[in-house]
Amino acid sequence: MAETPTDNIELIERLRTPGKAREAFGEVIRIYTEPLYRQIRRLVQSHEDTNDLLQNTFLKAWSSLENFRGEARLSTWLYKIAINEALSFLAKERKRQGLSLDDQEAAIINTIAADTDIDGDTLALKLRQAIASLPEKQRIVFNMRYYDETKYEDMSQILGTSVGALKASYHLAVKKIEQYFSSHD
Repeated sequence: MAETPTDNIELIERLRTPGKAREAFGEVIRIYTEPLYRQIRRLVQSHEDTNDLLQNTFLKAWSSLENFRGEARLSTWLYKIAINEALSFLAKERKRQGLSLDDQEAAIINTIAADTDIDGDTLALKLRQAIASLPEKQRIVFNMRYYDETKYEDMSQILGTSVGALKASYHLAVKKIEQYFSSHD
């Protein structure tokens, strides 16, 4: 999650100004739709569910804009909302379908194998399946660090976890992905 031009005081001021908030929020949506979509999609895998969760993310952000105090970067705040939306969705789906975490991970791996929306070679598909086999927290940390190159300090703010714990989660995730590759040759 690289810092973007929107993580600045000027945009935050416009978001807080009643006559300018709607236009400023449109800019936020334009800039953050793609990165938030990718983050949510890596967690839930389904294009339709991702679109719904992305819409929910922006609705929650808009409705709680007055609660954004500017202590964290705007991008950090949005990622936190998006990840919480995705995790809540996964928990509801798991409960609705009566699945264990392991069963849900297996279902996600099957979804990846059947996904026609994303092109990719065999190696990319295998990586997506390996990531899906990780425990939820490790999957989030791996995705944020590997794909978005999110700094551990930013992840710490988003996920409410210490930097040391995040580094350990990433290290474990890498080891498990390596094991997945060696056992699925």
